[in-house]
Amino acid sequence: MEALIENKYNFTNQTNHYVGKVRDVYSVGDDLLVMIVSDRLSAFDVVLPKGIPFKGQVLNQIAQHFLNATSDIIPNWLQNTPDPIVSVGKKAVPFKVEMVIRGYMTGHAARTYASGLRTLCGVALPEGLKENEKFTEPIITPTTKADVGHDEDISREDILSEGIVSEADYIQLENYTRALFQRGTEMAAEMGLILVDTKYEFGKDSEGKIILIDEIHTPDSSRYFYKEGYEDRLNKGEEQRQLSKEFVRKWLIENGFQGKEGQDVPFMSDSFISEISERYIELFQIIVGEKFVKGDTSNIENRVFENVEKYLSEL
Repeated sequence: MEALIENKYNFTNQTNHYVGKVRDVYSVGDDLLVMIVSDRLSAFDVVLPKGIPFKGQVLNQIAQHFLNATSDIIPNWLQNTPDPIVSVGKKAVPFKVEMVIRGYMTGHAARTYASGLRTLCGVALPEGLKENEKFTEPIITPTTKADVGHDEDISREDILSEGIVSEADYIQLENYTRALFQRGTEMAAEMGLILVDTKYEFGKDSEGKIILIDEIHTPDSSRYFYKEGYEDRLNKGEEQRQLSKEFVRKWLIENGFQGKEGQDVPFMSDSFISEISERYIELFQIIVGEKFVKGDTSNIENRVFENVEKYLSEL
């Protein structure tokens, strides 16, 4: 099984190429983006040396599934998926904030709370909350969208006072965020899952309309719990069963790696790579509720180029 780790394409009318941790984004002409979701795996802000076969396809097709399922709430950037790991859509000017929404006291929120703080991004948190407990209603905890380095927590008040987003636009972003999270929560429940928290990114298209961009509700951008046993584990103070890439982070920690200076990524055997690949496929099937159909990886680099070029030539 081949994995697509690096790609340096030169598509017809290509104007720019941006390489992220996992995604490669090609600008084509004035208003088109070709996003290739590679098989690279990132953990602790480090791209691991080996690719995971089918990981890119899993993430791309989950995002496609949810973008299509929420297009009645807000228009999005996606126009087509000419290849299992490729999405093509319209370019937008991104807002400089990511809209993080949390339904449960988990992860960063739980760590902040445990440190003694009772506000997160300007949102007041009541006393007596337990880790993984459901909030009375979901809270929005935005972050800055950093070009370099880590994103930082920011409050609604600071976003408005610093002029990062206008008040009218920000109110609309909040409304979209809550509506998308509600839809994602309902869809997760149908699959026996709890959508715990997630993030959304928005931009403005060439006509000045707000649209949803990037991925949504994937295991890389969201946290899911299994619904079965949630209450029992919460009452006993036990860890929740998660549907995410947390198992990879756990393995890295057990093998002495947390992305800190001087630490080396542990050797990842072919059997462990296969295990990660199968876990991602399992994630797809549980979240989407459909059988995963593996793309042909015998010459994945050529396959992607030919499929994208064919699509662009037909526009």
